[in-house]
Amino acid sequence: MTNSPDTVDWRVPLKRRIVWMAGFLAFWVACIETRLVYLQVFARADLVARAERQQERTQPSPAKRGDILDRRGRVLATSVDADTIYAVPSAIGDAADAAKRICQALADCEGRDRQALADRLGTRRAFAYVRRQVSPEQARRVAALNLDGVGFVKESRRFYPNKELAAHLLGYVGLDNTGLNGLEYTYDSKIRGKPGTILVHTDARRHVFSRFERPPTSGSSVELTLDEYLQHIAERELRAGVLFNRAQGGSAIVMNPRTGEILAMANEPTFNPNAFRDAQENERRNRAVQDLYEPGSTFKIVTASAAIEEKVMDVDAMIDTNPGRLVVAGRSRVITDDAGRNNGLLSFTKVIVKSSNIGAVKIGFRVGTERLSRFVGLYGFGSQVSPDFPSENAGIVWSPEKWTESALASVSMGYQIAVTPLQMIAAVGAVANGGQYAEPRVVRAVYRNGVRYQATPKVVRRAVSSDTASALTTIMEEVVTDGTAKRARIDGFSVAGKTGTAQKLIDGQYSHSDHYASFVGFVPSRDPALAIVVVIDSAKGPNGDHGGTVAAPIFKNIAEPALRYLGIPSTINPPATVLVARGELAPATPTTVSREAPVISLIAEGPPGTVPDVRGLSAREAVRKLVTLGLSAHLAGDGIVVSQSPEAGSPLEPATICRLVLQRSPRVPVPAEHP
Repeated sequence: MTNSPDTVDWRVPLKRRIVWMAGFLAFWVACIETRLVYLQVFARADLVARAERQQERTQPSPAKRGDILDRRGRVLATSVDADTIYAVPSAIGDAADAAKRICQALADCEGRDRQALADRLGTRRAFAYVRRQVSPEQARRVAALNLDGVGFVKESRRFYPNKELAAHLLGYVGLDNTGLNGLEYTYDSKIRGKPGTILVHTDARRHVFSRFERPPTSGSSVELTLDEYLQHIAERELRAGVLFNRAQGGSAIVMNPRTGEILAMANEPTFNPNAFRDAQENERRNRAVQDLYEPGSTFKIVTASAAIEEKVMDVDAMIDTNPGRLVVAGRSRVITDDAGRNNGLLSFTKVIVKSSNIGAVKIGFRVGTERLSRFVGLYGFGSQVSPDFPSENAGIVWSPEKWTESALASVSMGYQIAVTPLQMIAAVGAVANGGQYAEPRVVRAVYRNGVRYQATPKVVRRAVSSDTASALTTIMEEVVTDGTAKRARIDGFSVAGKTGTAQKLIDGQYSHSDHYASFVGFVPSRDPALAIVVVIDSAKGPNGDHGGTVAAPIFKNIAEPALRYLGIPSTINPPATVLVARGELAPATPTTVSREAPVISLIAEGPPGTVPDVRGLSAREAVRKLVTLGLSAHLAGDGIVVSQSPEAGSPLEPATICRLVLQRSPRVPVPAEHP
């Protein structure tokens, strides 16, 4: 049987289809090979990096900040663990409902906060913060919701156990564990430490199969010169004074004039650094180092010291202030004394005691621009005086070339110059320190890797001679006993000080109703333990707005309990010193010990204000004796005290730690000696 011509050969279309299929497969294979070549050769580096990012996660492990301590080791700032709430938005079904329930549990969400949270939870991201560093109660309530995709992680949070105490000095820390203000900011690099890292490897399904952790390094602890109790006194009395006088605010600083150590620094109004975001800017401002004011009559100390040091005028020189008015060329306002009274003929000393503006201007004219401007610099005005306060205002001091006769008159009585309370206490501290200017410091030591690195007190320069400082002290004592600062008198102690009242500059104009009332002084005046400055802004209370009636009583209220706390003996009619004879220790008879026991000789008590001799006393007797003087003791060994450091007769400094070495030895009584 033959095929008809109309019959179609099936082999032809089959062959055509096979060719097309083979061509398609060849093209497909070529595309795959090309893609593989691209991925393996050209895109390899990028893909490897992407895989590492997807399978390796590096999480920071924040370091714990070091503590901030007062001079006696009491904690002022520390770090604690706090719960941070996070979410995995991709695992949350209804973002709006979840945000609503979380906000109800937190109990402090506003409408905008809830909406912002809902927006964060509504994304498809793998991680989002809900709220960082919440309170334990908030964490408990959110955990009780048992929401899918919501978890908790521990973070380090800064905690200030005393709340407002020393808030302006300490500053505060942000959520990222970085200091934002105060000493937390200044010493952030030391306190913060070094963060660690956590390297996590996951598979394609995000299951963790390995974890490597480099632990963080804790920050250094900082010991301050501050005394917690003195800080409490300063803040308590400053707040009471501001409220009683209905003032806008104020500052008070307590300093050891010998070393420049700041024992307390108070500002009003204040704030709680644990919740610093709730405070206003004016509440967070450290007025003591940032606010400028014209010092007024307290600055007459500088004018007087320049005249005495340069031997321009003697302290008994007579100055005529008649007729109670002084016209200065180029000055529109006539210079008068307080209340417009005419003080007549005054001695140099009485000019300062009675705070005569006219007398101070005439002294300033005798001193002259060149010499007065030089002493302004020697006392630290016009420049930052402490390295511990980088935000410190340097003040405003005109260059001598710009001083006109009117400017010289203004500066002589404390106007046309702007200072901070810190500068003023440092300047008067130089007078208290026999003319030597000590740098104000607030950091006493830094603890790093278990080692204590102590800061050394620094005397920057000599501002005036010791004779000039003594003469100024005598004048300032009379200011308190018979001048404008009678309300600063303290029973049993000689006080030296100076009041100041200056009109407040508002919008370029001197106000007739708002004044800065200030007082600066030191006590005991002849062996100063404390220098204190008090500045009150715009007092409106029953005592007026003068330094002698507003600031001087606050000085007294701070100084009295501080002197009792530090154990400073009275300087006016002090009680008689009682001398007690002490037995002597005989050499011990050697028994099982090959060396001889030490012999302690009779040593009389040292003068007041020195470290006592506690050798030969039992541990209990020695500790009791030291504690009554405000000292601490570290004991080594047992028995009786055979050596002590610091040695007996050393200057008595509050909060000193006495190291006592004890050893067993029989006591042999010795007859009492009589003078």
